[in-house]
Amino acid sequence: MSGEIINRVAKSSVITLDLEDFCAKHKVIEFDIKQFLFEETILKEKEFRSNIKNFDFSKYKDSIVCIHCSCDAIIPMWAYMLVVKYLVNSCFKVYYGDKQTVINKITLDNIQSSDISIYKNKRVIIKGCGKFSSPEALYIAITNKLINHVKSLMFGEACSAVPIHKNK
Repeated sequence: MSGEIINRVAKSSVITLDLEDFCAKHKVIEFDIKQFLFEETILKEKEFRSNIKNFDFSKYKDSIVCIHCSCDAIIPMWAYMLVVKYLVNSCFKVYYGDKQTVINKITLDNIQSSDISIYKNKRVIIKGCGKFSSPEALYIAITNKLINHVKSLMFGEACSAVPIHKNK
């Protein structure tokens, strides 16, 4: 027996699918309406309109912007619409919600709209760890998308994959 180490994982036909591949390709930045409220609780229309109009939106250029209010204040719908009016021509896209919620939504949308034909009748491992912690909803979505199309579906890493499903 020779002392040569053979990487059987690299030679196998298993495809590792990383949920991070479905994440947003643009920078995601939050826009917190709280900064425009009087004492962080009250929206005064005249001041709000003036402050939004004079705000420098350039830092949001070509980014995905998440509009939300991080404090417990009642924000009228028109306030969100007014912010979008100033953002829409400089940013890539605008969503409602905090940063993590928006990242999860974009990732979920990307999973649901992805072309899975390259995985047809293949052995696929959904990577179990990465740079960010993926919520259960993303694993459920990718499983729904792949389960009836792949030869086998596993979770984890090639060296210690947990079998999920095998099509006969």
